[in-house]
Amino acid sequence: MSQAVVTRFAPSPTGFLHIGGARTALFNWLYARGRGGKFLLRIEDTDRARHNTQAVDAILNGLTWLGIDWDGEPVSQYARQERHIEAAQTLLKSGRAYRCYLSPDAIETARLQSRESGTPFESPWRDADLADAPDTPYSIRFKAPREGETIVNDAVQGQVRFPNSALDDLIILRSDGSPTYNLAVVVDDHDMDVTHVIRGDDHLNNAARQQQIYDALDWPVPVFAHVPLIHGQDGAKLSKRNGALGVQSYRDLGYLPEGLANYLLRLGWSHGDDEIITQEEALGWFDLTAINKAPARLDLEKLNHVNAHYIRKLDDKDFVDKATPFIETSAGRLDGAIHARLMRAAPFMKARCETLKGAPDAAAFLLTCRPLQISGKAAKPLRKDTAQETLRAAQKALSLASNWDSALALETVLQELAAHQKMSFGQIGQPLRAALTGGASAPSLGEVLFSLGREESLSRIGDHVM
Repeated sequence: MSQAVVTRFAPSPTGFLHIGGARTALFNWLYARGRGGKFLLRIEDTDRARHNTQAVDAILNGLTWLGIDWDGEPVSQYARQERHIEAAQTLLKSGRAYRCYLSPDAIETARLQSRESGTPFESPWRDADLADAPDTPYSIRFKAPREGETIVNDAVQGQVRFPNSALDDLIILRSDGSPTYNLAVVVDDHDMDVTHVIRGDDHLNNAARQQQIYDALDWPVPVFAHVPLIHGQDGAKLSKRNGALGVQSYRDLGYLPEGLANYLLRLGWSHGDDEIITQEEALGWFDLTAINKAPARLDLEKLNHVNAHYIRKLDDKDFVDKATPFIETSAGRLDGAIHARLMRAAPFMKARCETLKGAPDAAAFLLTCRPLQISGKAAKPLRKDTAQETLRAAQKALSLASNWDSALALETVLQELAAHQKMSFGQIGQPLRAALTGGASAPSLGEVLFSLGREESLSRIGDHVM
């Protein structure tokens, strides 16, 4: 295609950026950016009763957090009403639209009669003589073709046929002068030079109506690509109950933007068997032809798996910086000593976290204050007759260790101690782990010792040596 690619994301500002909308934005962004084109943002805010400024901010913040940028300033559809009205008047003058004087009550009555008779609704004003028109408010209806069919050549769904007899004359301008959705979308996409309309397949029926309006205005029709919606794990339509959360909610649950974006990319699109796909790879690989026709299912287990990969890729400082707010939420403000332990423990914590929300559990053994309060099953190894002797031997061996800069070196000290004492590693490890962690979930003993550091480790052991 010689014309530069232009895509757009056009959310309604009535709620937060939900996960389905985020995927639509991502697909549009990748398709445009991967071809050196433009990605535009339009806020479809014509419904002023439902307009929510906070929702607009949430949408913009959600896109930014995901790493999706846009060209120029976001366009307000509401601010373009005069242009929509102008297009409606053009259709009226060309005979492709007409004034309809039916009141809302009369329309409802006529529709009921149509349903009862099994015939399509049609306004009596479609071909009426305007000399008989009353002096009352009127709407403007698009004069849809009655014969034949409208064929939408969709880049995802293939060729989709709509009998024109099934498409009634939609209102394009209400009696109060406000434009309706299908007209506004066509005018805005045309004026913004949009070449590809990539959106959910719940808009497929709208595509037929919009294509008729494009043709009536003698404007080029963009490429339509209607993507199947995301379903929940149970196969049902996505809802808050089964994962239809705002992007901010996934952020607050501890997902990284890279992890969520990678997972959303694979929801309905594939590149062979690749699961982990970098942004650079996605920009080079993404194409409409690889979008699946079947609905994708949200699988939180797979999302966690992908997110865990990106957590492991974080450098230690970045991980600690990102994990600290989650840890402080459960443990309070962290001091310098705890922060230093977190930095040492970061390589081991990353391997045990699927999300940042798992960081408090992974860090629990670092946060416990001395003396550790140990009770129940966790204290059982410390009640054995040999526990005191074992802890004293471990304390001595570790105090003499020359290398506290390696978890492997500290693990080796314990292995050598076990061999010298003619004991299994478990016999030494059980009471030592209880003294060091208080029963909190923790990595290997060498990693625990390295993370706590020499002074804290020996002090914790000493607290349990009589």
